[in-house]
Amino acid sequence: MASSVISNHIEIDDNGAASITGANTKVIEVVLDKLAYGWSAEEIHFQHPHLSLAQIHSALAYYYDHQEKLDSEIEERQQEAERLRASVTNPALRQKLLRFKMPR
Repeated sequence: MASSVISNHIEIDDNGAASITGANTKVIEVVLDKLAYGWSAEEIHFQHPHLSLAQIHSALAYYYDHQEKLDSEIEERQQEAERLRASVTNPALRQKLLRFKMPR
């Protein structure tokens, strides 16, 4: 089964993940930039010039329409990352991983 387009800019794949059409970028990646760094749509565009402002705004609109589901997925990802970090016994690697920890 092919992915389905739900707007001009957003499509849902067979696994239910929303992506920006033609950009090889998942909606959740744009959302994480907004949440983690507080970036505006314009800053996200500056950081990811391959995305148009229309695509970014569509991704954010999709997020706000499906916020509970996406927030739950983000929380699950954070918990999994925590479990993985806690399981690392190499102190140098552990410190390196902690630097990549998303701010809360």
